[in-house]
Amino acid sequence: MADAVDPQAYARTRKIAEELWPIVERLPGAWAVEIGAAGVVVMMSPVKRHEAIATRVVRQINAQLVTTHPGQDVVAQSGAEVEHPAVGRMRRPDAVVVPLHVLDEPGATVDPADLLAVVEVVSESNPDNDYVEKAADYPAMGIPLYLLVDPRKGLVYTYADPAPGSNGSHYATVLPYVFGDQVPFGPWHIDTTDFKRYADA
Repeated sequence: MADAVDPQAYARTRKIAEELWPIVERLPGAWAVEIGAAGVVVMMSPVKRHEAIATRVVRQINAQLVTTHPGQDVVAQSGAEVEHPAVGRMRRPDAVVVPLHVLDEPGATVDPADLLAVVEVVSESNPDNDYVEKAADYPAMGIPLYLLVDPRKGLVYTYADPAPGSNGSHYATVLPYVFGDQVPFGPWHIDTTDFKRYADA
């Protein structure tokens, strides 16, 4: 786990994020407010191909959950804010895998301890957010699995086995794939045949 943060400092940062939520909800397009290592980050949801890939991943995982988690009412879905105040992080993954009852609970954010996995699709404008910052934040938050899809380069990475390290938390297992591969991700398989790069015609 990452070093604990000053609770008062995080509370001040969290208050800024809360004040931004109603503002960004009124902006055109889809926006998200996150808290990373540098503080509050306001992100606009990227282009259509980004959303198409995220949707395909969600559909594929949901189709397999009946077999991999029978009777557990686990879902893959987009749009959940994930918060870990002790490490000073609040992130909005492109998709999460989570028990449905967790989404029924009161409050605006999900406890990362309840997540089975997170998914990010790399944006054209800010790849370091997914490759560097979230690859450190998600293991620090204790999230067991992270799928990163990069439509800029046609690459996919699976991250597993969160571990502490001298430079912060990281995933001990990182495996690379390319678009077109059948990607093993935890108990699921992601067919990337129909994934399109941003530059594809």
